Amino acid sequence: MGLELFVSSGPGIFKVISEYSDCGVFLDLKFHDIPETVLAATRAAAAYKARFVTVHASEGKRLLNAVVREVHKDTKVLAVTVLTSIRQEDMRDIGMANDLDIRELALRRAQWAREAGCAGVVCAGSEVRQVKERVGPELITVVPGIRPEWATVSKDDQARVTTPRQAILDGADYIVVGRPIRRAKDPAQAADRVVDAIQSALRDLSARSQ
Repeated sequence: MGLELFVSSGPGIFKVISEYSDCGVFLDLKFHDIPETVLAATRAAAAYKARFVTVHASEGKRLLNAVVREVHKDTKVLAVTVLTSIRQEDMRDIGMANDLDIRELALRRAQWAREAGCAGVVCAGSEVRQVKERVGPELITVVPGIRPEWATVSKDDQARVTTPRQAILDGADYIVVGRPIRRAKDPAQAADRVVDAIQSALRDLSARSQ
């Protein structure tokens, strides 16, 4: 459940989802504010029994620690490392040293998330393998910026993208697919093609482990 859906439909959308499905809700609102405000927002999300809730990691471990301590045990906190719309050349514009590698920044923030007790992180597909290797395989990794080879997204603002198959092969636990499905002529067929790509990658990973 992203920002657009939540703002347009309100919290009542939780009830709608629960009436038509038993799936868990990933509340992807990317909370980013002063600690007290973020804490209040995550408490509210936990009251709705969201399975996952996202918080920007850019405020550091102090905020992440506080949020993890406050949320209900059934709601897992995911730290957003660096938005997938940001390019290396954007680093100076967002207040970072121009020579700081964007992947290293994401890994640094993933480390903060782990030390704070977050269940996982949201990161680009190009970073997920290193997150698993350097920060810890137990950390849940959620990869947005998914762009299947067959999808065309006009005026695309995503910069650090990957395919569904590659994200899974690199170690993603979950992927987030928005516009390639929403804007497809046949969204159901597009979703099926994404599922097929995931299943193909999982079969290959299983074969490699045998």
